[in-house]
Amino acid sequence: MESILEVLTPDNLIFIFKGFGLTLYISLIAIVLSTLIGTVLAVMRNGKNPVLRIISSIYIEFVRNVPNLLWIFTIFLVFKMKSTPVGITAFTLFTSAALAEIIRGGLNAVDKGQYEAGMSQGFTSVQILYYIILPQAIRKMLPAIISQFVTVIKDTSLLYSVIALQELFGASQILMGRYFEPEQVFSLYILIALIYFSFNLAISSLSRMLAKRWKQAAE
Repeated sequence: MESILEVLTPDNLIFIFKGFGLTLYISLIAIVLSTLIGTVLAVMRNGKNPVLRIISSIYIEFVRNVPNLLWIFTIFLVFKMKSTPVGITAFTLFTSAALAEIIRGGLNAVDKGQYEAGMSQGFTSVQILYYIILPQAIRKMLPAIISQFVTVIKDTSLLYSVIALQELFGASQILMGRYFEPEQVFSLYILIALIYFSFNLAISSLSRMLAKRWKQAAE
């Protein structure tokens, strides 16, 4: 027990939660940017302009079929960026392609008659998309989007192995280099797992609560 308490000191806990703060910082920015870019890509791929459809299709298929680890490594070496911008850029690049397909699936799940009804009321295509299609599509694609968000948070652990960024997992790895007893290392792993689990469970629970409320409101 004493050996475990040696690991869970205030200084070590502060160090770990600073790493967790960096994980959330990278994840939040990447998620916001990815959602915006992914929405644009989804609309482009669903649109009637053949050039935009081809551009978005090439981007989506190429980016999402290459491992994110390779994107992190490539951006770090090619653009010579600092570690945190590399993480944000790589996760935005990869996640935007994944979200684009999720959002496109949600848009396609909305009844085509909704678009025709909007046109009959004199709405423009942009107004129909913003006021009619997207609100309905979000309800259908929310679980998949939240799942992708959770994946982003967990996958930030890749950043330490490639660019030695001291996010949550990286901070734990640094601390593990100071301790050698099995119970000490195990206690660190348990703590990191609980942090990931608790935060991601909270996000998933919020998603289910919103989906339930929307379903009740629609009835």
